[in-house]
Amino acid sequence: MCKAKKALSVIIYIHLALAACLAASRQVHSSDPEQIFSHAVELHQAGDIQGAIREYEAFLAIRPQRVDARSNLGAAYARLGRYEQAIVEYQRALAIEPGNATIRFNLSLAFYKGAHFREAAAELAQVIPAQPQNKNAVLLMADCNLRMGEYKKVVESLMPLETTESGDRTVSFLLGTALLNDGQVDKGQVYLDRILRDGDSAEARALMGSVRMEAHDYPGAIEEFRHALQVNPGLPRLYSLYGRALLAIGDRDGAIAAFKSQLETDPNDFDSNLYIGMILKQDEKYEDALSYIQRGLVVRPGDLGARYYLGSLYVSLGKTTEGESMLEQVVKEAPDFVAAHVSLATAYYRMKRKQDGDRERAIIQKLNAEKQAAAPGAAEGLGPAYRGEQAPLPQKQPKP
Repeated sequence: MCKAKKALSVIIYIHLALAACLAASRQVHSSDPEQIFSHAVELHQAGDIQGAIREYEAFLAIRPQRVDARSNLGAAYARLGRYEQAIVEYQRALAIEPGNATIRFNLSLAFYKGAHFREAAAELAQVIPAQPQNKNAVLLMADCNLRMGEYKKVVESLMPLETTESGDRTVSFLLGTALLNDGQVDKGQVYLDRILRDGDSAEARALMGSVRMEAHDYPGAIEEFRHALQVNPGLPRLYSLYGRALLAIGDRDGAIAAFKSQLETDPNDFDSNLYIGMILKQDEKYEDALSYIQRGLVVRPGDLGARYYLGSLYVSLGKTTEGESMLEQVVKEAPDFVAAHVSLATAYYRMKRKQDGDRERAIIQKLNAEKQAAAPGAAEGLGPAYRGEQAPLPQKQPKP
């Protein structure tokens, strides 16, 4: 019995000691801000990110102008994938110390991971002159522009690395990809050859597949992409390229599977989002299509094709006013975009604006007649003013 009482006394003592420690800790927090900051850093380094955030916030409530604490808080938020909050903290840090290129680079990373590629590129445009040796900043800028379809900017940003990084496979791959997407096949072939000199690789196969795609050799492109996937399925945008090639030969199910594989690792891939949205729209699954098209527009807000599909989706969903407004802007920018005129005419007729609908119908007939005269037997498609239009979808096959 005595032993039991003694053991109980020890337990009570331990609890009292712990309570005293906690009380002392709280006292330190109230009187020593630097101790709070040190504790936050310790928690951060130990991987207790939630605890670190609480401590950083407690410290900043006392010392709101401390740049390192603001930056660390932004990094902690980014570690948890809370990029919007990370962006806010990095911006607050830069408001105090606008010349800090390291914080600005971290801000660009948060923008990039949050799919704000245009904003990321804008920040990187300030980082690179301040840190000309920061190769990661240059590569990130190139990738932002590649995602936005700004292929000439990719080439422009990477060319300074040509003399110093000519053996870098990543640089060659990004340059080759941009040149091929920009229609500069001969120049893109230079970088393909450079990669091929290093032996067979996923990068070489992916670029070769892109060359075959440009030549409309879709079976050959599929073979190259499949080989690349066996070597390195994690190569950026590889599944997206594979999906486009499958779609071109009419394998809709295979294409959707490839696009979804891409989105599992990169939910902001523009082509995968847009093409899935296009397929779902053709299948009249309008609500499902909407989320994919909208995600694509987050990545490339100015893309004419994505805006057309969103406008036509709005019309199909009965949101005619929103669709009409968007489609009017599209045909203003691309007057010979036939499919956009068709959707706009539909919107006008549904709004009982017969005169406007008739006008669009006349424009469609005129454009089709001009196209037929220029290329007899050509199927109706999209006007040449829209250079970024995706390959037309194959018709949905009837069930046997």
